Parts: sequence; C-alpha cells; structure tokens
Amino acid sequence: MKTANNTYSKKLVSAAEQFLEGLNHLLWPAVCLCCGQGTASGDDKLCENCWAGLMSAAGDQYCRSCGTEISEYGISDGSCNRCSGLQYEFDSLARCGIYTDTLRTMILAFKNGRTELNTFLGKLAESALLGGGFSNEVDLFVPVPLHWRRRFRRGYNQSALIAGKLAKEKAKISTDLVRVRYTRRQPMMETFAARVRNVAGAFAVRRRNKFTGKKVCLVDDIKTSGATLNECAKVLKQAGAIQVYAVVLAVAGN
Repeated sequence: MKTANNTYSKKLVSAAEQFLEGLNHLLWPAVCLCCGQGTASGDDKLCENCWAGLMSAAGDQYCRSCGTEISEYGISDGSCNRCSGLQYEFDSLARCGIYTDTLRTMILAFKNGRTELNTFLGKLAESALLGGGFSNEVDLFVPVPLHWRRRFRRGYNQSALIAGKLAKEKAKISTDLVRVRYTRRQPMMETFAARVRNVAGAFAVRRRNKFTGKKVCLVDDIKTSGATLNECAKVLKQAGAIQVYAVVLAVAGN
C-alpha cells in the first residue's frame, strides 16, 4: 500500500511540474538570446537559425598561435602559413570561433549593453579554454584592460566579465595589468605595423603585482591582428610571468 502511495505521489509531482513548466512557457515564452525570436523549448538559449550560425563560426581546427581556421596538417612548428613569419609574445591561443554570424552578433550586443549575454558567452569561453590544452596550468586570469575613459563610457569591461566566468579556486583574476595610455580603436588601423605602434607602451603593471613565476591567461573578446594581446603578453613577461596564454571569444580577419 505504501509503495502504491509513493508511486501516486511521484506521478502527482511530475504532473504538477509539467503543468508549471507549460504555464511558465505560456506566460514567459522562451526567446532566442541572439535574435529575440521564439524558441521551441525553454531549454534552448538560441533559435535553430542562430544555433546553425554559431556552429558555422565555431570549430576546434585552428592555429594555436593566431587562431586562423586551418586543419592540423596546415600547422608547422606550432604556426600556420599565415603567421609563420610573426613573433607572438603569448605562448598559445584558445578561441571559441571566428568573428562571423551569430557569434559576431552576440559579441557586439555584449559590448553594447547586453551584459546578460555574459553567462552564455562565458560558457563558450570556458569550452574554448578546456579545448586549448592549458586550462590546468593557469595561475591567474588577466582581462585585457580598457582605458578608464572607455571604461567610464561603457560602464564595464566585457573582458573582465568573461574572466569572471573562467576564474576558479586555483586560478584567480588579477587586475594588475592596466592601460595607461588612451589609444585609437585597433580596427581603425589599416596595417599590422600601425596597430603595433598604436598599443606600444599602452600597458603597465601595478606595483606589488604577483606575476613573477606565474602562468597567466589573458582574456579578451576579439583578436584581430594580435597586436594588443602581444603587447599585453610582453608587459606581463617583463613583470616576471613565465608563460602567457590567451583565450578569446572570436578571431577576426579569417
């Protein structure tokens, strides 16, 4: 008799949960985080079209130096033919995908006030980090800093929000890397040399920082030429970091 009552109770609870879930969908229909269209289930964060766009932008076959989408057979001595002549200060790069379709739309929205996207994008960044091969080596996560003027206008540093989703008990966030000079936006620079000059001397570390002997991972939203990550990595190594990695949401210019 007791078993029968338990079975009945479980069925009643299950029916109540299904009713509440249906009522929740009726009152608050699930919408796509990217385009705002309705989704088939409350468990779906994106609609079918946006999922397809995200999948087309993502992929694990890419150069770990520059992020260019390429098969493992196109890599020689850790670089692809696109970056083989460049000297990167950071030791390895992990990225979620290329800067196109759904990923591009979400990053732009994230940079322009839609901070609620941080949870979804943070999970993407965590997946990229796990696939990068260095997640267990990181001692400190360092968000690429904004100049205070740009930070004041935007109200937040999107890279710091993403870093907050990656930080763990072993690997904390450090804000001891700062931007000391206001620079023009990197996309406005037409050449790699111009981008290098634009960020040269733009970063410094605070006194009493804890970078000496540490393995550091830079966090940023978009990597284009790599000049900004390069400058940050150079400054961190000058401050004593023994390894500098980088994780970004997207790589542009592919």
